[in-house]
Amino acid sequence: MVAGLAGLVLLTVLVAASLGPVATSPGTVLLVLLEPARPALDAIGLGLPVAEPAHASLVASIRLPRVLLAALTGAALACAGAVMQAVFRNPLAEPGITGVSSGAACAAVLLIVTGVAQATPWALPIGAFAGALAAVAVVQGVAGITRPGSAGTLLLVGIALNALLGAVIAAAIANAPDAEDVQRATFWLNGDLTAATWADVLLIVVPVLLGLAALLCLTRELNLMVLSEEAAAATGVNTTMVRHVGLGIAALITAACVSVTGVISFVGLVVPHLVRLVIGPDHRRLLPVSIAVGAVFLALADLGARLLFSPVVLQTGVVTAVIGAPVLLALVMRRSAAVPR
Repeated sequence: MVAGLAGLVLLTVLVAASLGPVATSPGTVLLVLLEPARPALDAIGLGLPVAEPAHASLVASIRLPRVLLAALTGAALACAGAVMQAVFRNPLAEPGITGVSSGAACAAVLLIVTGVAQATPWALPIGAFAGALAAVAVVQGVAGITRPGSAGTLLLVGIALNALLGAVIAAAIANAPDAEDVQRATFWLNGDLTAATWADVLLIVVPVLLGLAALLCLTRELNLMVLSEEAAAATGVNTTMVRHVGLGIAALITAACVSVTGVISFVGLVVPHLVRLVIGPDHRRLLPVSIAVGAVFLALADLGARLLFSPVVLQTGVVTAVIGAPVLLALVMRRSAAVPR
């Protein structure tokens, strides 16, 4: 299964990076991906052909960073959503529920409207990441003081913090001194991958991959917690620790992605929910499949953002919302119809 999922993600990356106003072949994209290994392949007699320079430059400098960033972000958000849905035992939970997206958005908007982001290029991702972690720390801290270990308390504190930070964001945008700053802030709030670079990919690849690996180690505990916390505790699972570790890692990888892409909605909500409907609730399969489907979904959504109304480029977050909102509505209606009256 793992090989099949990896092959699906690789195929999506090759196709997405090859399409655009100037079409290239998936083979060119593959050659660009294999370029760092050229010396080693040459040494063992497996020489690679040389890609056409103009197309190779286009793929390497513009398309591939954007597609890889989309795939990493989609994988992280989908896995984080699956974990949060298990912890809260609510299929409509998603990564932003703990305040991580609002914290990142609040910090980013404040940096944009004050001009700090324009003066210091690295201030925006670093500030957004710090804001996301600060929001998660507040939620975890307040919930720990009031009712330690309660998933419901975490949920309510997250909702309250989201409302507060949303008000701060609205006030900052309404009082921005420059109309261009308002446009930049709005653009960031909707999530976009247009200016993706290799620096952005390198910024998130380590925390995302390590975070995903750590979450995959919690599948047994998540399966037990979905049944009931009492059943999990009876088998020796420290439910409080699993909850905080799972939510903390999910928030960390979400924060890393949101800090460079902006707020991209519905991926962490819709993808794991749909995967669960197809393959069932066993997290030993649910998490890896959600990771792969999330990567494919966001890469294809970003491809649609680039090509649907070319030469006009949509924001990636707009496309995910346009797709995700009707799907969410259909899931809610299906869920309501299944409840006996």
